[in-house]
Amino acid sequence: MKRRSSPKLPDAGKVRIIGGLWRGRRLTVPPIAAVRPSADRVRETLFNWLSARLPGARCLDLFAGTGVLGFEALSRGALDVTFLDNDLGVIQHLTSTRQLLTADHAEILRYDALTWLRQHQPVAYDVVFVDPPFAAELGEQILAELSRGWVTATGVVYVEAPVAPSPSPQWTCLRQGHTRQVVYTLLAPAGASANPNGEP
Repeated sequence: MKRRSSPKLPDAGKVRIIGGLWRGRRLTVPPIAAVRPSADRVRETLFNWLSARLPGARCLDLFAGTGVLGFEALSRGALDVTFLDNDLGVIQHLTSTRQLLTADHAEILRYDALTWLRQHQPVAYDVVFVDPPFAAELGEQILAELSRGWVTATGVVYVEAPVAPSPSPQWTCLRQGHTRQVVYTLLAPAGASANPNGEP
């Protein structure tokens, strides 16, 4: 299911990297309608949840948009991040940001996320970010594909959506929060030992 090219909007501003190597650096939000960066407050909570997991982690950002989730992960010690998006303008923006930050461990792919997961043999990641355009309602389909082996036994999936993910036998909810606009959830493979370093 390929996302159509998005109409241009006026410049939506900038988002900042909250912690780590590039703390305080501001990333430009590309003027593309489908790009909706996570709010600072939500990202701060998320990366508090992930703090014990990120050093040395392999990460996958399936709907990269501004790239702020993946670049924040790299800033905080992730080993590498694969960024996916199917919008050419977003890919060009991500490439410019990679050059700006000298983020050598960022791989950027122009691909529809669901198609990419379905067409490739699973490779297990430690952290997967799932923040699709809300109108696409792709969260449940993406989670179904990820359960085929895209997440390590101790890995987690972060989902940001208008509503919480439906209960599933494949996933266990570790953490959840919400704002007026979004529900943000941290999931782990069901039955896995998904709490490194004594994390609750």
